[in-house]
Amino acid sequence: MAETLCEDKVREQLKQVIDPELFVNIVDLGLIYVVDLVPSEETPEKQDVKVEMTMTSPMCPAGPQLVGNSRQVVEAMEGVGKVEIKVVMDPPWTQDMMTDDARDQLGIF
Repeated sequence: MAETLCEDKVREQLKQVIDPELFVNIVDLGLIYVVDLVPSEETPEKQDVKVEMTMTSPMCPAGPQLVGNSRQVVEAMEGVGKVEIKVVMDPPWTQDMMTDDARDQLGIF
């Protein structure tokens, strides 16, 4: 039987997306702000996933790659219908949003 889809599982899946400049996953970097799951109107047994994420800077050259990779890994999850990835810049990203694991990987103390 399939496991129930939830925000924590989506966030765990998003850890597969690695920032190509920093070599740290986007969840630990603090780039994922919101993960919402709503019942799919098209396919009742699935859930649509809406993600709000940010970039480390407004002109992040890896932005399109991070958005595309995020969409790809979430769409691959069982029970997922439509995936919407929205890039937001408010609040602006800061290093304070990183997890301790990310800080350790980057040598930030």
